[in-house]
Amino acid sequence: MGTKTVDEAGAETGTEAKRDEQTVDVTKTGTSADNGTETEAYATEPAEEQDENDETPADGDDTAEAGQAAGVGQGAAAVVSAGLGVVSLTGSWVATVAAARETLVGQLQTSSNASVATQVKEVYGDAWATTALIGGLFALAALIVGVVVLVRPAFGAPGKPQAAWIKSVAWAGVSLGVVGLVLAVAKYSDIILGLPSTS
Repeated sequence: MGTKTVDEAGAETGTEAKRDEQTVDVTKTGTSADNGTETEAYATEPAEEQDENDETPADGDDTAEAGQAAGVGQGAAAVVSAGLGVVSLTGSWVATVAAARETLVGQLQTSSNASVATQVKEVYGDAWATTALIGGLFALAALIVGVVVLVRPAFGAPGKPQAAWIKSVAWAGVSLGVVGLVLAVAKYSDIILGLPSTS
């Protein structure tokens, strides 16, 4: 009886020991699995942060390129506005050809027995009016382009001021356009530099 008791106790003790070992193994396995998962999570997080950091400069580069493209376009338009304003005041080959053509037409359509006033108007007056008209069209174009350049930042990305030189050139184009338009209207209506009196 004593031996069985010892054996049974030993068997029970051995069984309990095995159960304890299995419990310890499971605990160790779970801990190591958890540690492995945490290690993978920690190893993954820096990679994701690095990817996000890599994407941020790319977006910044795109925004910078878009801003530069907009600045280049506005600068070119401002220069065009100023150039059109200068042409409206100094004249162009288009106005020269149109005036010469109007002079030729006046000579062909005016009879030799027409009055001096009629001949002057047909040969010279219409040619000068044509020159003023074309100059006024160039001045109007300069005015419109300059105004568009000046108001463009209001419709663009906020917080990006327009370059000072673009504003200066655009204002120059607007000013030249206004002056050229006023002079063209004054000449076309014979307020200034009208036809000489033939009486």
